Amino acid sequence: MSNLNKQKIVASVPQKGFFGHPKGLFTLFFTEFWERFSYYGMRAILVFYMYYEVSKGGLGIEENTALAIMSIYGSLVYMSGIIGGWLADRVFGTSNAVFYGGILIMLGHIVLAVPGSVPMFFVSMVLIVLGTGLLKPNVSSVVGEIYSEEDNRRDSGFSIFYMGINLGGFLAPLIVGTVGMRYNFHLGFGIAAVGMFLGLLVFIFTKKKNLGLAGTLIANPMSPSEKKKVYTIIGLGAAIIAIIIAITIPAGILTINSFIALVGILGILIPTIYFIVMYRSPKTTAVERSRIIAYIPLFIASVMFWAIQEQGSTILANYADKRTQLDFAGIHISPAWFQSLNPLFIIILAPFFAWLWVKLGNRQPSIPKKFSLGLLFAGLSFLVILLPAYIGGEDALVNPLWLVLSYFIVVLGELCLSPVGLSATTKLAPAAFSAQTMSLWFLSNAAAQAINAQIVRFYTPETEMVYFGTIGGAAIVLSILLFSLSPKIQGFMKGVR
Repeated sequence: MSNLNKQKIVASVPQKGFFGHPKGLFTLFFTEFWERFSYYGMRAILVFYMYYEVSKGGLGIEENTALAIMSIYGSLVYMSGIIGGWLADRVFGTSNAVFYGGILIMLGHIVLAVPGSVPMFFVSMVLIVLGTGLLKPNVSSVVGEIYSEEDNRRDSGFSIFYMGINLGGFLAPLIVGTVGMRYNFHLGFGIAAVGMFLGLLVFIFTKKKNLGLAGTLIANPMSPSEKKKVYTIIGLGAAIIAIIIAITIPAGILTINSFIALVGILGILIPTIYFIVMYRSPKTTAVERSRIIAYIPLFIASVMFWAIQEQGSTILANYADKRTQLDFAGIHISPAWFQSLNPLFIIILAPFFAWLWVKLGNRQPSIPKKFSLGLLFAGLSFLVILLPAYIGGEDALVNPLWLVLSYFIVVLGELCLSPVGLSATTKLAPAAFSAQTMSLWFLSNAAAQAINAQIVRFYTPETEMVYFGTIGGAAIVLSILLFSLSPKIQGFMKGVR
C-alpha cells in the first residue's frame, strides 16, 4: 500500500471521541499537557537553582552567568526542533519522535532530581534540549495528521490542543514552583519528571487505539545507501565534537562564556543562511522572492519581540526573586508563581482576540501592522517595569502588581504577533520550502534568546532603569518604523493579507 493511500486511511472516517473531535486528540492533548507541565515546571525554578548558593540547595553559579545560561538553553531548545523535524521526516516518523523525545526529557528531569554537580546539570540540559527538539514540533504535526484536509474541525482541534499547552504551562509553576522553592529544588524537578512520565503513559497506552496510523508514516524515508552515508557523517561528526570538547575544555578554550558567545553567533548565522538559500534557490519563483523580502522585516520584528517576552523566565524571574514584595495581602508569593501569568492571560484573552479579528473582517490591521502592535506592547511592558524604580528608588521592594501588569501587557503583544506570525509564515513560504520556513519562524525565538544571552549580563540593580528603558524604547522605535513601512511590506507580499 502506498504512503498516499495510507495517509488517506488515517483520516478517512471522521471520529468523534473527544469534545466532538477524533479520539487521537485526547492522546495528543494530554501528552502535550504533561510535557509542557514538566518543561514549564522545570523552567520556573531552574534559574533560581543555578544562582542560589549551595547552602540553599542551589549550584552557586554567578547570577548573570545563570541568566545567560537560561537564555542559551531556550535558544538551543528551539534550534533542536530543526533536527527533530528532520529525523521524523527521514528516519523514524513523528510518532516515534514524540516517544523518544519524551524518554529523553524524562531522563533529563531525573538527572536534575538527583543532587549532583554542575557537570550533571549540563548533562540534564543536553537530554532535555534533544528531547524537546524531538517531541515539541512533531506532536503538533501528528495533530494535523488526525484530520483530513477537508475536515473543518482542524482549526478548532488545534485551539483545543494549544489550550492543553497553556493549561500545563499555567499549573506547573504553581505546583513545581511551590515545592521547589519552599522545600527542595530536586523534589520539584522530580515532580517535573513524573509529569513527563504520565505524558508517556498516556501516549503509549492510547496511541494504538486512538491514533491508528497517524504519525507512523515516514514522510521522506532514506534509502539504505542514504542511511549508511548519513549515519557515517553523524558518527564522524559526534567523534569530532567529542575530540574538540576533550581538548578545548582542559585547555580553557571552551568555557561557559565562549559557549554562550558561540550559540549567540549561530542564533544569527543559521536564519541568515536560511534566507539566502531560499532566496537564491532556482525552485523559488519571482513572486516567492518578493514574499521572502516581505518576510525579513517581520522576522526581525519577531526576534525583537521574543527577546523581550522570553526574559519573563530570566530577568523578570530574577526581578520577582530580588526586587518584589513577596509577602502581599497576607500571602507569601513564590517567585516561581509569576511564570504562570503568561499562559493564564493567554487562556483568558486568546478567545477575545480570535473573535476580534473575525469581527473586524476586512477592517482588521494588516499583518505588518499587527506585528508593529505586538512590538509596541512588548516595549511598553518593559517601560512599565522601570516605573517602580523611578518612583520608589532602586532599593525599595516593588508591589507585585507591577510585575503582573508587565506580564499582562506583553501577552497582548504576543496575541497580536505569535498566531499571526504562524499564519503569515504558511502564506509567505516558498512552495519548495514550506516546512523549512516554519522552522525559520521558530528560529526567530532561538535568535532572540541567543541575543538575550549576550545582553542579560548587563542587568544589575544599578543598571535596571537603563536596561529596561533601552530595550523597551528600542522595541517601540522598531514598532513605529514597521508601522510606517507596512504599506511597502504589504506590496512585497503580492496579494497575501
